[in-house]
Amino acid sequence: MKSQPGRIERWKARARLLKTEVHTLWLACRDPRVPRRARLLAALVAAYALSPIDLIPDFIPVLGYLDDLILLPLGILLVVKMIPADVLADCRARAKEASLQKETSGAVLGAAVVVVLWLVVAAALFFVAKRMGLGQLFL
Repeated sequence: MKSQPGRIERWKARARLLKTEVHTLWLACRDPRVPRRARLLAALVAAYALSPIDLIPDFIPVLGYLDDLILLPLGILLVVKMIPADVLADCRARAKEASLQKETSGAVLGAAVVVVLWLVVAAALFFVAKRMGLGQLFL
């Protein structure tokens, strides 16, 4: 039974690291020193991580958490490899500093951006479906 608290602490540390990495990607996608493709992918991965909408809903047993446990770390790994090392180090330092200060002012803006992004995607899908004559499915 003694191994359980150690295991729980490791998972908490991994969750904190994941949160810091997502914040790092959010900072990197707004940094002009990062290549355009990396910024786009960083924004998509960060938006997906912060989004309340999952590719596979969490209420589906086992598969629901598969995207959070596999897709998100793979996306982060891919983007981290695309970002120049010095810029990545700078963004990580800023993300760690912000986590120590418990800044939440950007959290509201980030949540608003994610919601607007999903609304734009939903509207685009609706208009595409409407053009294809499938608009009655949404009404």
